[in-house]
Amino acid sequence: MKNGVKTAVLLAGMAGLVMLAGQVLGGSSGLTIAFVLALVMVGGSYWFSATLAIRSARAVEVTPQQVPEYFQIMNELTQLADMPMPRLYVSPEQQPNAFATGRNPSNAAICVTEGLLRTLSWAEIRGVLAHELAHVQSRDILTGSVAAAIATGISYAANMMLWSGALGGRRRDSNDGNPIIAIAFALLAPMAAGLLQMAISRSREFEADRDAARMIGDGEPLARALEQLHGYSMRVQSNVAPPQASHYIVNPLNNRQVAFSNMFATHPQVEERVRRLRSGEWR
Repeated sequence: MKNGVKTAVLLAGMAGLVMLAGQVLGGSSGLTIAFVLALVMVGGSYWFSATLAIRSARAVEVTPQQVPEYFQIMNELTQLADMPMPRLYVSPEQQPNAFATGRNPSNAAICVTEGLLRTLSWAEIRGVLAHELAHVQSRDILTGSVAAAIATGISYAANMMLWSGALGGRRRDSNDGNPIIAIAFALLAPMAAGLLQMAISRSREFEADRDAARMIGDGEPLARALEQLHGYSMRVQSNVAPPQASHYIVNPLNNRQVAFSNMFATHPQVEERVRRLRSGEWR
């Protein structure tokens, strides 16, 4: 519940930034345009995010004959969660990882990499799949798509401010045409939106870890999997596109990063995730 409330607050903050961007850019008319733009981007992200994620991963749908253990585990987990069976995919990525996508539980897909199938035990893979199914059950894909669309809209509005005449005080329907304020907003708003988006992603990962442990009645398989996946992400290069990185159970681009503050991370610290799983906080 705590993370759910946090997610709602963060999404509200991002929506507020969109409205503020429209107001700064074009006064009352800009506010309306920003609202419509946000709706269009959220709708497009909701309907097409799954296709984009699968294509980006170069994943192919698999059958029970190809990977029987994969289907057996998912059949068991969907029965435990009382959910429809998602479509199952495998990506040729050699870095062990996994993600879920789809606009709702009835139109969901789960993808694992070849690296994950090759390196983890089936007990650990079961923990990973429970985590991904928990994302589907909680409709986190929708939450993430909304956050990403809003962040993109804010960045687009900021670019318009920087490259249009709005910064030159050309707004006619507002009493405040201070170009310095507009420039400051144009530079800082995308950063604020990105930070909010990352915070939402971190909150949803904690929730999915907890729900996965509850689903299978044990936090240890997922804890062991997270430790291994994090280690591989530091050593094995990934071809995942940066915009898709937040969809994965661990950040596939860890080995490209330097040591920034945790607030810039798309995923929570693995050490904290493992600690919560092993301490029994999920019960």
